[in-house]
Amino acid sequence: MKEIETITTTKLIRAAGIAALVAGALFLLPQFIHPEDHVAQVTTTRWVVAHLVNTVMAILALIGVAGLYLRQVRETRVLGLVGVVLLGIGFLMIAIVSFAEAVILPQIVGTAPGYVSDFLATLVGGPVRGDVGGFTVANQVAAGTYLLGGLVFGIALYRARIVARWASLLLSLGALASLLAAVLPDSLLRTATFPTAIALMGLGYSLWRGKRVASSETVPSARTSLSPAGVQG
Repeated sequence: MKEIETITTTKLIRAAGIAALVAGALFLLPQFIHPEDHVAQVTTTRWVVAHLVNTVMAILALIGVAGLYLRQVRETRVLGLVGVVLLGIGFLMIAIVSFAEAVILPQIVGTAPGYVSDFLATLVGGPVRGDVGGFTVANQVAAGTYLLGGLVFGIALYRARIVARWASLLLSLGALASLLAAVLPDSLLRTATFPTAIALMGLGYSLWRGKRVASSETVPSARTSLSPAGVQG
């Protein structure tokens, strides 16, 4: 029974590794197809596709970081817990906002273009002329948890020495790179996500590869336990 549980856990963690790897790839994709953040672009196909991709990316990233944490709960300790909670909140907020941009904004832009304009301005740091309710606070929470979570979780993973350390370090650097969004021109704004995207791919591959090795070691041990006197055939 213990061997079966180990193999099942192995498969789940490997799946989380794949989720993180795919999330990193999807994090890169919208940066090449995302139109400018203008009201006129909200109803375009490119706008909807880019934000649906972001939504899926954030959900997969949530699964990926959860798997990374569960793989090394003991090694990352409290620092890992704090990091995964903060980063998880950050990706959850990204998923919610991206879904709203893909599904809700195109439906209301015709009747409330001013609100949509202020909504977008809140995201890119432009002037907000109207009332967007609690979205300003929500956006600040998303940005803060993404930055702090990525920084802390990256450090925790780096110290744990379980997955690729270069990717762990890049995750922390990618979180800090999000601060550049406030000073980069629009043409380079989205490049600030590149370090985090590459870090997720590296961490995901490292997690998947590591658990693959463990899986290949678990199966023989289960077979050996069924062999009389421990004799291997």
